[in-house]
Amino acid sequence: MSQLPEQPAGVSVPTSADVARLAGVSRATVSYVLNNNTTVRISEPTRLRVREAAADLGYVPHAAARSLRAGHTRMVLLPAAHAPGGPLHQRFFTGLESDLRRLDYTVVQYGSVGLDADEAARAWAELRPVAVVSPGGIALTPHGIGVLTRSGAKAVITLGPQPVEGAHALVMDQGEVGGCAVRHLLSCGRRAIGVVMPREPGLALFAEPRLAGAVRAAEDSGADARVQPLPLHYDEASAQDLASRWRTLGLDAVFAYDDAYAMLLMRALQDAGIGIPSETAVIGADDLMLGRLLRPRLSSVRTELATEQPLAEMIDRLVQNPGGAPERHYLLRARAVQREST
Repeated sequence: MSQLPEQPAGVSVPTSADVARLAGVSRATVSYVLNNNTTVRISEPTRLRVREAAADLGYVPHAAARSLRAGHTRMVLLPAAHAPGGPLHQRFFTGLESDLRRLDYTVVQYGSVGLDADEAARAWAELRPVAVVSPGGIALTPHGIGVLTRSGAKAVITLGPQPVEGAHALVMDQGEVGGCAVRHLLSCGRRAIGVVMPREPGLALFAEPRLAGAVRAAEDSGADARVQPLPLHYDEASAQDLASRWRTLGLDAVFAYDDAYAMLLMRALQDAGIGIPSETAVIGADDLMLGRLLRPRLSSVRTELATEQPLAEMIDRLVQNPGGAPERHYLLRARAVQREST
């Protein structure tokens, strides 16, 4: 049986008692200060003295021991998504991690590639998180949510196009992205609109709702418009093949899923002699800086998060008040940014 490595001879691990002696306070005061306990009034000079003593000694509170005393961890688990969600998701998770740390939560990212939904939930439950924020690339089930809550998770929150029964939901309606793109193209006088459907694994979670939103926008417009799905791999050969057939499709515009696919397809269309936007208008999504450097400059759908309460504060509220009915928060706001490609 393997054992934990022993501490090198002559090296002692600093304890809270050492911090208390150096700061001239009780061990209870050290615990209150280093665990950010605000229920006990401690002067700011005393708090500063305790933190300086802990820093001088290299003392770090033992997370497992703190969890045993509290009856739960302060860990918020952010599973790594199976599929990329674009710059908006990256900004979302970066900001959320920072805000949660300011609220004294420990944020842990967990790779879940290769696990199905229920296997992933069991793996997460082993860590005993107090909350889980699951991205849309991992399709949690009601069973998996039950496993997490029974293991001590006070809040299970899904982030994706659709809510999941039994969990709180941060809903990012990808249909609004596709609808926004098509409404923009219709306003430019286009009526035969292609919608790129990436063939890369995992992206259907985002692409299918975007296509559905595009179709709804065309139908609701009252214009004589049609929408045609365009399967496309993210490689030059696939883009060149589609561009070589473009004039046979009878399309005068394309919503290319996002800016990366838009740039790939636009280059192939130009190489095939298709004028942009004279023959075909092109719009992407995510509003990447690189798209603004193209010629013609790429039109794009810019997405933003819209919440009434900062998300970290919302998670903290759900942790502090567990057991309520699942909440639904619709986060996504989209608007078209017109440039030269449309």
